[in-house]
Amino acid sequence: MLAEVVRPVYASGECEIDLARRELRISGSPVPVGGRAFEVIEVLAESAGELVTKDELMDRIWPGAIIMENTLHVHTAAVRKALGPHRGLLKTVSGRGYRLLGDWSTQRQEVARPPVGLQRIRTSGQPPGSNFPLMITHLVGRSAAVQRIQDLVSAYRVVTLTGPGGIGKTSLAVKVGRRILGEFSDGGWLVELASLSNPALVPSTVAGVLGLKISGEISAETVARAVGGQNLLLVLDNCEHVIDAVATLAEMFVRHCPRTTLLATSREILRIEGEHVYRVPPLEVPAEDAIETGNILEHSAVELFIARGKGLDADFSSPNHDLRAIAAICRHLDGIPLAIEFAAARAAALGIEQVAAGLRDRFALLTSGRRTAVPRHRTLRAMLDWSYELLPEPERRLFCRLAIFSGGFTLDAASAVMHDSGLAPSGVMDGIASLVTKSLVAIDQRVASARWYLLETVRAYAFEKLALHDQPNTVAQRHVHHYRDRFVPLETGSETRLTNEDLVSRTREIDNVRAALDWSFSSAGDSVLGVDLTAAYALVWLHHALNGECRERCERALPSVEQNTRRQMHLQLALASALYASAGGSIRAQILASEAFETADGSDDFDTQAWALMILSAMYANSQNFAAAWSAVNRLEQVAQRSQDAAIVAIADRRKGYVLFAQGRFAEAQQSFERALRVRFAVDDQQPAFWFFPVHHPSIARAMLSLTLWPQGFTERASNEAKASLDELSATAPLLSVCQYLAFGICRTATMTGDLATADREIARLIEIATRLDSPFWQTVGRLLEGKLMVERRAFADALTTLRGAFAWCGQTGHYYSAIEFKGALAEAYAGLGQFKAALDAIDDALTSAGEPDAEVWYLPELIRIRGEILLHQATDQSAQAAEACFNQASEKAREQGALFWELRVALSLARLRVARKRNDEARQLLAPVYDRFTEGFETADLRAARSMLDTLPPA
Repeated sequence: MLAEVVRPVYASGECEIDLARRELRISGSPVPVGGRAFEVIEVLAESAGELVTKDELMDRIWPGAIIMENTLHVHTAAVRKALGPHRGLLKTVSGRGYRLLGDWSTQRQEVARPPVGLQRIRTSGQPPGSNFPLMITHLVGRSAAVQRIQDLVSAYRVVTLTGPGGIGKTSLAVKVGRRILGEFSDGGWLVELASLSNPALVPSTVAGVLGLKISGEISAETVARAVGGQNLLLVLDNCEHVIDAVATLAEMFVRHCPRTTLLATSREILRIEGEHVYRVPPLEVPAEDAIETGNILEHSAVELFIARGKGLDADFSSPNHDLRAIAAICRHLDGIPLAIEFAAARAAALGIEQVAAGLRDRFALLTSGRRTAVPRHRTLRAMLDWSYELLPEPERRLFCRLAIFSGGFTLDAASAVMHDSGLAPSGVMDGIASLVTKSLVAIDQRVASARWYLLETVRAYAFEKLALHDQPNTVAQRHVHHYRDRFVPLETGSETRLTNEDLVSRTREIDNVRAALDWSFSSAGDSVLGVDLTAAYALVWLHHALNGECRERCERALPSVEQNTRRQMHLQLALASALYASAGGSIRAQILASEAFETADGSDDFDTQAWALMILSAMYANSQNFAAAWSAVNRLEQVAQRSQDAAIVAIADRRKGYVLFAQGRFAEAQQSFERALRVRFAVDDQQPAFWFFPVHHPSIARAMLSLTLWPQGFTERASNEAKASLDELSATAPLLSVCQYLAFGICRTATMTGDLATADREIARLIEIATRLDSPFWQTVGRLLEGKLMVERRAFADALTTLRGAFAWCGQTGHYYSAIEFKGALAEAYAGLGQFKAALDAIDDALTSAGEPDAEVWYLPELIRIRGEILLHQATDQSAQAAEACFNQASEKAREQGALFWELRVALSLARLRVARKRNDEARQLLAPVYDRFTEGFETADLRAARSMLDTLPPA
């Protein structure tokens, strides 16, 4: 017989800590608190208000065990929750420990008597009794969850593991139960409730497992009283279909069994006082863009798939198997362990590719449950049937209609598709809340506002039920109507003006919009709704550089649109913009933009006119038609003046600046870019669509400003502006704009000023982003810049291969990004390999193009200088004279442009020629005056070369 022990009762105000009964009471009523959490209270109460350090607490409560600090946090949180309105009594001393505040006194002494109720006799050293089954297979990817649940079970009296079917609630409960069995002197007992059809049988089922002998009526209260003060762990498995009876039983255990801990598994929570809910997460799945083997294998869902395959003699980890296909399977199955086990079993029999291809009909495919599983876990459909059959009819209908949402939903959206159901928004809200508690709907934790979603497997099941029992086309039409009404503006002109907040909220609905448009243009759909929604959403696709999708959606909508309307103009411009972004433009893109401008011309639709003219000016420049580009820029300036809109004025200045730059009018171009930079907007201002696409102010203007600075000799400022343009980038900046910042700014500036390491890094970044965007135009720009960098590094063979490949694409499309510059680099590559005739042919071709009216001439001085250098390689008197003539012509052109940087390069070439002829004094007279005009950038490659030469020449 257990000895009687006298233990005190501590009291402070409404709070009592009864060490004999192991109870915390508030206003005389016991408060449920877990065993270890009560021990925290006990240690702090006995310390009489003194500080107890973290180490002391852990040593007292978990002697000899290695405990992480997070475990202590779980238990102190449980204590605070139990104290309720008196939670302030538990004081945390930051970084040190805890103390119990309040004026505590020993109210009386109580005798701790042996517990009454269930008696189990154990011999010394014998482990506590248990009926927990052995774990046949290793629990993959659940170590963190097991530790968390173990902490919760020792901190709270009632813990409920909840989540959708197949998520692994039972396996986790049994695993934790077996791990902590030694903490419960009267054992741990698993009560399986899945087979019960009558809730009234719950108390007798528990009594049977515990071996209780109860005379008279067996009820929740009589079972609890029979257990009494025994120290045991009770695991109640699969409670959702008898949830009310289990909740009643749990409340009785909390009231009458102070040393019993309950661990429940249920798709629906108990909703009783003292319950702590742990939502079992799915296994980790690789992201869609995961391609590296190591990255894929480190995700627990893939680990489980491979482990279960090995158990069936299929080695899915070998190089012969497509890990990306396994990753896709795990992703489509939402990381649900049971579904992944089904898929692994089918893959072992049919192959991974067959399973991946068959996931559209996942319920027919995934039917290979274990023979030992309960019937509702033997197929994926049976697992979900179990949950569906438990729903009342209104919730079934709501559940089915929520399947229409492809990317989550808000309350407004859910109410819209339930419009004819008779449910008011408050009823829809209650229904969603109920489905959340039943683990059929999940809360989207990634957003601050109220938003929910269905796991893809659950959604596929609900969609099947919708098709069988409702009117899916009617629901789909309401779905489209909701997003059309939400995104199509009521006021005229606001189609092209979005705030940053608009973009974020619209982007969140991208999957819903895709589903809505797919239905709208189907045989059962409504193309009118589809046209409206496509035009309204195009700006989002463009902002995120989803150019292929934008092209496809606009192509589909245009045949159904009314002629000469705003809808048609915006679809034409969106399509032209997508074509420009991916390929630098095309004849069709020019026609579309021109037609849109002609429709808008003469009206007050300044945004549409400006959008069209901006796209046209950019495409004309890319195709080397600078006369047309200048005409488009002049029209854009007129629109800006008429509109008096600061955004359009800034865009006009920016486009004008680029054409002026191409014409070699660097000082004027600089002024245009600086005017554009002076325009500022708050981050939440409404901005024109073309503000986001294809450029982003002010960073792009700053990057383009750097283009005009280094030719004028302001190399240091040019580098600073180019770097600042990147520093100004936000995480949400369109990737297409990032391509432009890089190409116009740091990639060019770093290469020209000799910072080759920076140029190498940023050009690689440009190519990587362009590849990700699937934009051949910007990939080609990156290759051209890469080839020019190779020339600077004298890797002429690689440069020639790279540049010729890039120019082949340009020849096919007719789009030459700064052709004059890169043809010069091509000529240098040929010359570096000793192919002087090819080099001169390339440079003469560029010079011929530069001689055309309104041609691109900004690089002309350098091009002529390069020709002179190539001629010098021929090492004849005649070629030397011709080379000097080239240098003199280049110098004259550089002075006309005000291009001090080009002047320096020409002066260096002439000075080297003079030195080679032993005319050192003339070399100094040529080079020194040019060098002396520089005020900055003396550490750049060309200025260092000039300084070095001057240091070797005799003084004047």
